[in-house]
Amino acid sequence: MVTLSDNSFYMKLALDAAWRYQGLTYPNPAVGCCLVGSRGEILSVQAHQKAGFAHAEVLALQSAYYKLTNDSSILDLSVSSDIHDYLIAHHKSIFKQCSLYSTLEPCSHMGKTPSCAALISKLAISKVYVGSEDFNPKASKGNNILSASGVKVETGVCKDKCDALLKPFKKFQTKNFIFFKWAQRLNGTLDKGIITSKSSRHLVHQMRGVCDLMVVGGDTVREDRPTLDARLANAKAPDIFIYSREKEFDQTIPLFNVKDRKVIISDNLDALSGYKNIMIEGGSQMYKLTRDIVDIYLVFIAPKFGGKTGIQEIEDEFEILNIYQEMQDIIMWIKRLNK
Repeated sequence: MVTLSDNSFYMKLALDAAWRYQGLTYPNPAVGCCLVGSRGEILSVQAHQKAGFAHAEVLALQSAYYKLTNDSSILDLSVSSDIHDYLIAHHKSIFKQCSLYSTLEPCSHMGKTPSCAALISKLAISKVYVGSEDFNPKASKGNNILSASGVKVETGVCKDKCDALLKPFKKFQTKNFIFFKWAQRLNGTLDKGIITSKSSRHLVHQMRGVCDLMVVGGDTVREDRPTLDARLANAKAPDIFIYSREKEFDQTIPLFNVKDRKVIISDNLDALSGYKNIMIEGGSQMYKLTRDIVDIYLVFIAPKFGGKTGIQEIEDEFEILNIYQEMQDIIMWIKRLNK
């Protein structure tokens, strides 16, 4: 039986929820939240989904409020400030014995969304457990607001795992964040047509829609003649960097004809310094060429055989940061050991 002493269990639920939106929240961090009742029951688990939209804590409180009251009116609200106002006006201290688990310190500032720390402090929540403290001066000190209002705050719960979740956001602040994505079958092959499900492809298009830049190899462009846009997510296509010694390409290849896109062709990676959120797609050769600049890897594994070639002649080992299933495909965020 799970009890309130099992803090790592509840924080793990928040972490798993957040990783499902990793790569989608730029320039915001991926954050997860779990709200727990007085008897240790899970009331809600939510994650921040997109910059400008409600934070994880707000979504968790919205879901938990409905579960506790059956008041469906709150589910009609999507604007963060509206959810804040509704909760403050109608909560009637129903959260008094609840505990909240957040992978990141609740924010203190009023930006596109109101302060989560201020909201929590007004709802009579008993205790807040925090994974990573916020290093962003604009949003930090939320724990101080909570403590000043009488909320008990415990920090450092699953800190290493929460810090790993926060790594992309930390990189955004000072330089760029670079992740390498590939899709493979169960036998490790990457070639011969579409590999993953439409659901996985839609997720990749969503990620493209918030990327500044997408990096591909010259051979991929010539052989596959891709578009590399974000049409499945109805989002803006990223700029393209073609890593190639040869500068001449057939300009009828679709990627060259996407509106409002810049295409860079170069045999060095200097231009990447002008971008913050970068996705690389490729196979063995691209892996080798970019190995020293990639922060983490995103792998889609489809439950099928086929193809002929995969990533070869590489003996790297990885740590799994998170793994989950999206429809039939397995999705893993991993990092190279000793990176």
